Amino acid sequence: MTTQAQRIISIQHPRKRVLFLGYTCEQTTLLEDLGKAGCEVWHTQDKIQSTQGYDFVVSYGYRHILKKEIIESSDAPILNLHISYLPWNRGAHPNFWSFFDCTPSGVTIHLIDDGVDTGPILYQRYVNFSKEQKTFAQTYKQLIVDIEDLFREHIEEIIEASYTPLPQRRHGSYHKSAELPEQFAGWDANIDEEVRRLDELLKKHRNKSADSDASLA
Repeated sequence: MTTQAQRIISIQHPRKRVLFLGYTCEQTTLLEDLGKAGCEVWHTQDKIQSTQGYDFVVSYGYRHILKKEIIESSDAPILNLHISYLPWNRGAHPNFWSFFDCTPSGVTIHLIDDGVDTGPILYQRYVNFSKEQKTFAQTYKQLIVDIEDLFREHIEEIIEASYTPLPQRRHGSYHKSAELPEQFAGWDANIDEEVRRLDELLKKHRNKSADSDASLA
């Protein structure tokens, strides 16, 4: 087993041995849920070199991209929990881009391949927000609730690998961390007001660039 991981939940005769990458027991109850389902759970937030010795791997809130050789050499399925409706908003800050780009909001559990959030989809759910959820922070919290509910809903299938992966069929969208606008007011900003404000700033920037190009012509 990977030396960086620590055994969080010990079971005498476990159904499966799970490597959980990312969030801790203080940040999510999914590790406890796996334990209640009869799994021995190991955890790390560090980069791993191998998945050897585990029956499956869960990546949730994990800050590292798995190397291609780790993925290709893994006998264990590696699942990722992503708070977007893939293939839309792969990569960073999906909750921001779903509003700014007017793309679907949702959550997805998928298998990891050597791309960024491009692997076959196992489970998905559209997420509609209430009128009271007006900020990015509020909608983010709802997405976390939904992705964890989706995992619990299918936990038996996930443990037994009795799912049917479906390839992502569209190009969708992808964003890097650096693409988040420098003028972004922050996660507590009102979504509608902030998107309109950023749109106006972008429009002014485009007009200024066009005027500059015209003066050089």
